[in-house]
Amino acid sequence: MPPRKVVTGRSQEPRRRYAEELRRLRLAKGLTLRELAALVGWDASLFGKLETGSSLGSPDVAEALDQFYGTPGLLLAMWEMAIGDPTAFKEKYRRYIALEAEAACLWHFGVSVLPGLLQTDAYAAEVLALGGYKGKELEEQVAARTGRRMLLAGDDAPPFRAIIAEAVLRTPLRDAAAWREQLEYLLEMSERRNITLQVLPSCAGLHGLVSTAVMFMRLQNGITVAYAENAYRGELVEESAAVEALQRAYDAMRDQALSPAESRKFILRMLEEVPCDPESST
Repeated sequence: MPPRKVVTGRSQEPRRRYAEELRRLRLAKGLTLRELAALVGWDASLFGKLETGSSLGSPDVAEALDQFYGTPGLLLAMWEMAIGDPTAFKEKYRRYIALEAEAACLWHFGVSVLPGLLQTDAYAAEVLALGGYKGKELEEQVAARTGRRMLLAGDDAPPFRAIIAEAVLRTPLRDAAAWREQLEYLLEMSERRNITLQVLPSCAGLHGLVSTAVMFMRLQNGITVAYAENAYRGELVEESAAVEALQRAYDAMRDQALSPAESRKFILRMLEEVPCDPESST
């Protein structure tokens, strides 16, 4: 049997391939990192990290580079493949992330933290740091998580409903300015036509999802699957009876949640309680 022909000497690992392609495109234009940074608008050190593979950056950077190099969609697609690589997400989340990206409709309940699709960079960083991430790995996980926000942008974004337990909104970040930014971001997202936010008040009492966060995903084939998660583990739920039981609990909870308009007022009240000057809270 003849030896297998090597089509390219470039890496077949998505993360490394993305880094190599960024470097190849820059060198093809004869640019230094500093010159690229001046033209595109990000810091030269970021582009250096991207080209060494020490960081994946964000989808915004990939899109900007696509526009600059005249490669519409290529770098963004490579970035998406890179964040699906085991080096960016733990194996147990990979299928969930893929299903989330392709879902026709999404609805979520947050029992202890905000859904990842609605987290600011600062919020994601604090939550992920509690899970043990730090340094470069933390930066990469934050970029990967917040990059998923793109799912809710654009004319073809799927409908997304999020029910947020009151306790989530009464658990601020350590940094008051960052917490203010997060609440403002929630209000901004609640104004989008495809996003519905509701707050479940504590007075609603115990409910069927009292210790479980869950994301439901209606797939293009009409089947609904769920991803249920607590502080220690997450599980993709595909068996129809189990998904239906979770949906019944979700629907019962939605009946007790504040309306979208009342929920916006609730978040506004939470925002008013955040000191404008972080030092004033000490």
